[in-house]
Amino acid sequence: MKENSVKILTKTLPFLFFILTNIGIYGQTDVPAHPKSDFWKHVQFGGGFGLAIGSDYTDVTLAPSAIYNFNDYISIGTGLQGSIVSQKNYYNSSIYGVSIFTLFNPVEEIQLSLEVEQVRVNNTFRNTTTGTLKDNFWNTGLFVGAGYRMENVTVGIRYNLLFDNDKSVYSEALMPFIRVYF
Repeated sequence: MKENSVKILTKTLPFLFFILTNIGIYGQTDVPAHPKSDFWKHVQFGGGFGLAIGSDYTDVTLAPSAIYNFNDYISIGTGLQGSIVSQKNYYNSSIYGVSIFTLFNPVEEIQLSLEVEQVRVNNTFRNTTTGTLKDNFWNTGLFVGAGYRMENVTVGIRYNLLFDNDKSVYSEALMPFIRVYF
């Protein structure tokens, strides 16, 4: 019987030694249970806000956006846009939509951009002689732009390659912009 116990012990001790040393080794490693992502370190938020109030005229625009910086040169982003324009007893318009864009910074001070924008335009015109006219349509814009960049602010100009003078939410193909990201 003693011989059997020695055999079992000689077989069991190496196994127990192996298990206990491995538990000790894994217990000493500093591996987090959930590796931390650095995704949010590359994300910036910003956008635009516009307000124009005059005699019987109101124009309010809100356009939040976010970008992901792949590196110092290339960013990709998306944005929302909402706008309400009203001229008392004559004109009402609501505009809402989305955009996707890419920013390229060949040098620190210069920012080039390419943006696709899709907005829904709902216009209502009122006239005492002709009545009410509604003009609702989708407007797609493809903008190329260039700007001067100062840290998180870019001031520039963009051009709508798909501009149609008869069916556009914008009055001109060329328009200035100010872009701010935090």
